[in-house]
Amino acid sequence: MNISFDAVPIINGKMTGVGWCEVGQTMAMARLHPEDNFYYSFFSRKDDHIKLEKLAPFSENIGANIAHFSGLLYRTASVVLPIPHKWFFKQKSDITHFFNYIAPPGVDGKTVITVHDMVYRTYPETVRGRTKKILDMGLASSMKRADMIVTVSEFSKSEIIRYFPQHESKIRVVPCGVDLDRFKPCQQPERIPEVKKKLGIEGEYFLYVGTIEPRKNLERLINAYNIFCQHEKDAPKLVLAGGKGWLYDGIFQRVTDLKLEDKVLFTQYIPDEDMNPLMCGALAFVFPSIYEGFGIPPLEAMACGVPVLASNAASLPEVTGDCAVTCDPYSEEEIAEGLRRLYSDSELRADLSRRGLERAKTLTWDSSAEKLYSVYKELMK
Repeated sequence: MNISFDAVPIINGKMTGVGWCEVGQTMAMARLHPEDNFYYSFFSRKDDHIKLEKLAPFSENIGANIAHFSGLLYRTASVVLPIPHKWFFKQKSDITHFFNYIAPPGVDGKTVITVHDMVYRTYPETVRGRTKKILDMGLASSMKRADMIVTVSEFSKSEIIRYFPQHESKIRVVPCGVDLDRFKPCQQPERIPEVKKKLGIEGEYFLYVGTIEPRKNLERLINAYNIFCQHEKDAPKLVLAGGKGWLYDGIFQRVTDLKLEDKVLFTQYIPDEDMNPLMCGALAFVFPSIYEGFGIPPLEAMACGVPVLASNAASLPEVTGDCAVTCDPYSEEEIAEGLRRLYSDSELRADLSRRGLERAKTLTWDSSAEKLYSVYKELMK
């Protein structure tokens, strides 16, 4: 088979969860199936080398399929005009997969899209206006055009069916995975204090990794942490690691209002080489998100042997299983109690660490890629 992967989630800015999901699945698939031909496809009016440099770390066994035309101009025009996508690409494909919801018209071969969640419908107030507008305008027609719709959890499948029941028969669940080479118990423990010093972290700390935005429930986490601190004189720091999303001012203001500036640390985006030491150095990982299609960060923490406190909502129980302390994301008292349990009970932390490591071994990118490949094979029958 000739299989093309739309590279936009990888080459446009700093990668988010969508980009890492694409990288994990595509790299594993290309390695596991050398009998097929794989390509990253993208538009590039100029500066091909910049995009190719971004793709280079992920391009082993995967070629490039470049359309020398403005991608922005094409995407804008194709919203109102059914301009065939395949007109711009020389390399012909049996399957073209778009990992970020939207597929344009006239794609070469079979069309697959990944729809990660329905947050723009369920919690529209937590989504950027521009993102919501794009999905409102394009997702329905994109799902209609798609030969197969991939989503990342049974929860997300139920959400898609809730809003688009007519497409139930072509939805397939392919869970995300974790890179056990990147996320594993620290092999260089001396790097933990180095990274802590670099980021200004002193002593023990709870860690959150993800975008700083409303649906991650960080204001309630900060309120819960404040409750926890009132009962613990030497409470660990709370480290919130991730780039700013949107509507983040209230999150920063909450720290100021509660006078927690010396206890809550925002680190911004963490370089890849620092992520494993930062994760492994944490007392526990906290992820009380209101809504996730999958939720890769808690899985990465488990792969590092770090105990996890996670929301019991949306897809997160599918990810963590019985290997995490869980809480109602709307209850600050429950979140605070979860922090207290993890802080005070070393046996619980050790048990969750052991079980989390075992669970992470069952959710790898290899297993994810094989499930996705089976979807492709089904399409080509």
